[in-house]
Amino acid sequence: MAITYSISDLAQEFDLTTRAIRFYEDLGLLQPERSGPAGRNRIYSGRDRTRLKLTLRAKRLGLSLTEAKDIIDMYDSPRDTGPQLEKFLLILADHQKQLQDQMLDLQANLDELKVHQREAKALLAKALKKDAA
Repeated sequence: MAITYSISDLAQEFDLTTRAIRFYEDLGLLQPERSGPAGRNRIYSGRDRTRLKLTLRAKRLGLSLTEAKDIIDMYDSPRDTGPQLEKFLLILADHQKQLQDQMLDLQANLDELKVHQREAKALLAKALKKDAA
């Protein structure tokens, strides 16, 4: 018999809220079976657990949930590995460019902040000298 997980099991294991897991389900990242009255109980498979783990890894990399889904869905499809890896590399390259652009913006902001700090320190020193005189 295959190992299954409840929504509470996955929430606890991955330190998530059940609401977050339901959100991932709404996006099609997870596809639990339903049981109980009116199908209210979710039963997650090992596949769902793996998809959740990959989704969280993609989020840590800064990928959007749509990008995460695209990548994860590639591995569920019977297509050739080559095109899947090419698409994955394109997504990663695009994300790398975004992060590099953000780093440049942050560096420019830090440089500007340092200029303002120097100016403020110089003005403060001038003011203190004037007050001491």
